[in-house]
Amino acid sequence: MSKCEQCIVREFSSLKALNKDELIKLSDCKTSKLIKKGEHIFEEGENVNGIFCIKDGICKLTKLSPNGKDHIVKLVTKGELLGQRSMISDEPANLSAIALEDMHVCFIPKNEIMGFFDKNNQFSMNVMKTICGDLKTADDHMVNMAQKSVKERLAETLIYLHDTFGINKDETLKVQLSRDELASMIGTATESCIRLLSDFNKLGLIELVGKKIVLKDINKLKKMAD
Repeated sequence: MSKCEQCIVREFSSLKALNKDELIKLSDCKTSKLIKKGEHIFEEGENVNGIFCIKDGICKLTKLSPNGKDHIVKLVTKGELLGQRSMISDEPANLSAIALEDMHVCFIPKNEIMGFFDKNNQFSMNVMKTICGDLKTADDHMVNMAQKSVKERLAETLIYLHDTFGINKDETLKVQLSRDELASMIGTATESCIRLLSDFNKLGLIELVGKKIVLKDINKLKKMAD
């Protein structure tokens, strides 16, 4: 089991503000977990009682809508922390976190993290900045949903997947979402998403390789997204 002070992943999150003694303390109280593709890290309404640090892998954060469908709010990858907001607000998780691929995560209990809040101002500031960033992202997403067409949102999401998570050797998008998941991200019915992907394919903007997607004309997709 790797030690927190030797883990490069901590440099990407609020944990970078912790000093060596604090990181050693963190190592002593954390537990490491392997999460299989499709499994929950935690579920909406669950009392998480700590935070999860993603060491490897990608998960989706989802919200259950009144009609019983999962809506993808965000994708999260290594170096990010999960559960910061519900830990501070002392409320159950308002989202579910589900692995999109096999993941390695570390769990840090709430009582240990809250101790760092009292003693390390920079750590507290980092957490607050992260939460503020999440709120800004949520605001932007809400405006996009209201003002952009489904076609524009699909183009924007494909660019986001490309720029954030990269591509495989065969140039397909590294994050392989199902048509249901992609539809959920852009806020439309699965049938509409499939139809739009087919349109994009005919226009030469993308190439569909089975369930995988290759972006063929990124500039045109960017113009469409804007």
